[in-house]
Amino acid sequence: MTHIYPDRTGGVAVHSLVPHADFRERHRIRIHAPPSVIMAEVEKFRIRDDPLARRALWLRELPGRLLHKARRKTFDLDDFTCLGKPDPLTLAYGLVGAFWEADYGLVACDSAAAFTHNRDSDVCKLLLTFTVTPVSDRTSYLTTETLVSCPSPEARRRFAPYWYLIRPVSGLLRRRLLRIIRARATV
Repeated sequence: MTHIYPDRTGGVAVHSLVPHADFRERHRIRIHAPPSVIMAEVEKFRIRDDPLARRALWLRELPGRLLHKARRKTFDLDDFTCLGKPDPLTLAYGLVGAFWEADYGLVACDSAAAFTHNRDSDVCKLLLTFTVTPVSDRTSYLTTETLVSCPSPEARRRFAPYWYLIRPVSGLLRRRLLRIIRARATV
């Protein structure tokens, strides 16, 4: 069984799940709410909750629909595998796929063990974490981090252009996600 252990800073020690991250993105926001309320809002959030995110995903998936290569519902956090909640303030999700493909090239991954043990050199592993770090009884930081591991030079070569194309939009959407969670959690 795979475990996620908190590191000394209160974040997720991701090295057990993604020992090497080729690509990384982190965003953080200060929220005036109890940590348990913030984490509850993180668990409830779905991409479809944000109109801009829905539009961005629609555009991202349009080529696949036009080429009849995407036959799936619109991508959302439900496509991720929950990898664990090692403590009340940390949550991790995983996704395995050839993300540059029209349909994301998703590989079935129904557990933390399946995520960890996937050795396919043609697909990447994406780890998405949320960590609440209390500052006081009523104020905390919420950090979201994405780490992508490419198991081969070929996978890295194929993923890199996709990453640099989507990263600005991904960053914008991640900051919006944090603001939405802050608005919902603030009491």
